[in-house]
Amino acid sequence: MRPIVALVGRPNVGKSTLFNVLSGRRISIVEDTPGVTRDRIYSDVNWLGRDFTLVDTGGIEPDSKDELLSRMREQAAIAIDNAAVIIFLTDVRQGLSDSDLKVADMLRKSGTPVVLAVNKVDSFPKYQYEVYEFYNLGMGEPVPVSAEQQQGLGDLLDRVVELLPERKAEEEEDLRPKVAIVGKPNVGKSSIINRLIGENRVIVSDVAGTTRDAVDTEVIHQGREYVFIDTAGLRRKSKVNTDLEHYMILRTVGAVERADVVVIVIDAVEGVTEQDAKVAGIAHERGKGCIIAVNKWDLIEKDNNTVKEFTERIRQVLSFMPYAEIIFISARSGQRLHRLFDLMDVVLESAGKRIATGVLNEIVSEATALQQPPSDKGRPLKIRYVTQVGANPPTFIVFVNDKKLMHFSYLRYLENRIREAFGFTGTPLKFVVKNSKEEPTLS
Repeated sequence: MRPIVALVGRPNVGKSTLFNVLSGRRISIVEDTPGVTRDRIYSDVNWLGRDFTLVDTGGIEPDSKDELLSRMREQAAIAIDNAAVIIFLTDVRQGLSDSDLKVADMLRKSGTPVVLAVNKVDSFPKYQYEVYEFYNLGMGEPVPVSAEQQQGLGDLLDRVVELLPERKAEEEEDLRPKVAIVGKPNVGKSSIINRLIGENRVIVSDVAGTTRDAVDTEVIHQGREYVFIDTAGLRRKSKVNTDLEHYMILRTVGAVERADVVVIVIDAVEGVTEQDAKVAGIAHERGKGCIIAVNKWDLIEKDNNTVKEFTERIRQVLSFMPYAEIIFISARSGQRLHRLFDLMDVVLESAGKRIATGVLNEIVSEATALQQPPSDKGRPLKIRYVTQVGANPPTFIVFVNDKKLMHFSYLRYLENRIREAFGFTGTPLKFVVKNSKEEPTLS
């Protein structure tokens, strides 16, 4: 899994600018996947061969100085709970503030490694004495950077990578299925986990998770061990929706990174929302097997069309993941909850499935015969062959005469035909289109 590196800082210190520069693109205006909301606050970063997930803990726009302090503490607490390393960003031009001192005290006491960065230092000789002032935070040597001018970022990333934990051998060898129960606050995640534990009554032990204050729960169901990753419950309440959302996304990213299967919980009473799409998008973009569990179904008045209408609404809002299985449950009554394990097993099998190249190309050949590949100015797309190169998620390389001729719609058509033939229930499929001069073609 990728460790989380969290950005913490006061308003207007340049967190968003630094986040976008380190991510390598303007996240706020990029939409990688159709249907996934644009305003993402996380991005995968690689530096010197080390992968980590960078998370912006959000801008703080207080109405008063008292609120500023309380919300700075909350923001710092979010980062402490979930991050392997924290980048504490300050502003050389605003100078050292009382709020900086108090948050630094929290971070220092937490034991979480912190890299102190002083932003907007576009000329070190000009600002060196102001930078030295930040030694008063007691967090070691400050790293002078300029996010806007892209100066000092290598030194900053070097320091972050030095502090990232090495992956433990026992974590790599743990082959037990890991299940993350995710969703926005108050949809019933805790109730689902508690009910599953209560029904199975075979808790092996509680083992410490990789995120601070989280607990993984081992459960045996019909002889098979599962590890449920705790993402339930907001331990710190917030009056501001944006803080809740940042907390939700930060915890979700960490849990999804570790999971093999993600159960996305939706509140039946409230209906599927944009927040649900953000949570689902995290699992989809990371190629995880997904189950959509509509909880509190016992509270809904139903007629013959209720399930159909609710399903259609989910497919509309979560249009980027039509492969996900949908189940209607009630954690309170236990309705259909036992089916979750059966679905998890099916999704796990699908995510790890491998198809022989010969069999795969027979299906692709039939698909191209039924619907001719697209062409441009009289030049047709020719599919040389397709081969599966990975699993979890199943990943395919499509070799063609010219990848510029491959339309998204035709690739989706091929995906649908492959799903019809081989199932792949509940798991996204990844396709990479490459040019090849090899013959023969499938057409």
